Amino acid sequence: MAERDSLHDWRQPGHHGAAAAGVTIAEATIATAWNAQGSVAHGAFADAARALFGVGLPTMPNTTASSQDFRVLWLGPKSWLLVARGGLPLVDCAAKREALNAAGGALFDVSAARIAWTLSGTYAATVLAKGCPLDLDARVFEPGHCAQSLYGHVGVLLVRNDASAFTLMVARSYARDVWHAMLHAAAPYGADLRPPAPYG
Repeated sequence: MAERDSLHDWRQPGHHGAAAAGVTIAEATIATAWNAQGSVAHGAFADAARALFGVGLPTMPNTTASSQDFRVLWLGPKSWLLVARGGLPLVDCAAKREALNAAGGALFDVSAARIAWTLSGTYAATVLAKGCPLDLDARVFEPGHCAQSLYGHVGVLLVRNDASAFTLMVARSYARDVWHAMLHAAAPYGADLRPPAPYG
C-alpha cells in the first residue's frame, strides 16, 4: 500500500513503513459504549450495576473488569466506561438508565464518542511511547490496566490487553490526528494495517 493511502483511511488494510512487521494496527469497532456514574460506597448503586451489567464495577484506579458482554474501564472514583465485547450492540439502555437512576446513579450512551485501535506486536509499546508520557513497561502498566493520558496533544484512553497488545481510544473528532501520529511513529518498524475487528 502506498504511504499516501495508508495515511488517509485506517479501515483500509495494507502495510506502512519499513518492510518488517513490527506492529499490527486495526480499528477495534465499538458497537455499544455506556458511561456509568455513581458511588460504589452506596450499596444500592453497586448492587444495581452488578445486576444490570453482570460484572462488578472496578474500584481500584486504572483497572478493568470483564464479563461476557462488557469490558468495564475505570475512569474515575465515580465513573466507568462499559464497552460491548464481540461487536453485537447491547440494548435496553433506557431501561438500564432508569434502574440505575433509581439506585442513585446515572447512565449515558456514548457509543459514537470514540474511535479505537488495537496495537499489537514487538514494537506496539514503542509506537505508543513515542506519543504518550505513560510508563508502558509491563511491570508498571500491567495487563488489565487502563489510563487516561495523551498521545501527542490529544487526550486518549489506553488499555493494556496483554503483554504485547493495547487498545487506544480517542474522541472521534481527533481520530485522524492520532492515526497520522501513530503511523509516523510506526513507520521505522513496519506496520501491518488489518481490517476492522469488533472490540473485545
